[in-house]
Amino acid sequence: MQAPFTTAPSLTGISGLTHGFFGRRGGVSSGDYDSLNVGEGSADSPRHIAENRARVSGAMGARWLLSCYQVHSSDVVRVTGPWTERPKADAMVSDRPELGLCVLSADCTPVLFADPDNGVIGAAHAGWKGALAGVLLRTVDAMEALGAERRNIRAAIGPTIQQASYEVGPEFRDAFLAAHPVSADLFIAGKGDRLHFDLPGFCVRQLTGAGLGEVDNLGHDTCAMEEIYFSNRRRNLRGEADYGRNASVIAISG
Repeated sequence: MQAPFTTAPSLTGISGLTHGFFGRRGGVSSGDYDSLNVGEGSADSPRHIAENRARVSGAMGARWLLSCYQVHSSDVVRVTGPWTERPKADAMVSDRPELGLCVLSADCTPVLFADPDNGVIGAAHAGWKGALAGVLLRTVDAMEALGAERRNIRAAIGPTIQQASYEVGPEFRDAFLAAHPVSADLFIAGKGDRLHFDLPGFCVRQLTGAGLGEVDNLGHDTCAMEEIYFSNRRRNLRGEADYGRNASVIAISG
């Protein structure tokens, strides 16, 4: 069975490239992980996770599906082949075929990158900490080190928590604006002293400001779209024990 996935306009129709944003449908897990949980860090059955990851890999035509041990950093790794131990990082770049670069997320922002002219791809996990630390810009730098040109790089922002669902406190805004004062317009008032932050909007602003050739935003809200996506924020609101992880994948065909 092939797991369903969504594609982005900026990365569609590129010869020799596959990509997809996967949600919770089309897997074998049950309960809180129903059903396409690909998160190796979750408490789901390892056998179910392996099968789900195999379905994602098969849908992408990738020989290997590789995910980092994500730590909300700005660290980027260059992928040259499969690994036996996940590196602690939040982004990957590669120019090698058959490697499915897989970002895990459950509200944080997944971003897929490609320079189709120079055969370089990237994938980044940008929660607010990673985005603030510059993980997206460092991914672009790492792609350039492999021969990409930023004016040729296309980026696609996948399913993530959208502003309507992302409630934060004033201390969050103060910390964020201390580093990025021009981002005040990305906060809108909520109830009481609560605010709503536009994380994907911040990511779009960073990428367009970096001079990329094309940036698009899928606009899917992981927290609100319960039937389609896993969400850590929704899990916290309901007091559930654990949550599944969505997959965002890009690969160069063999």
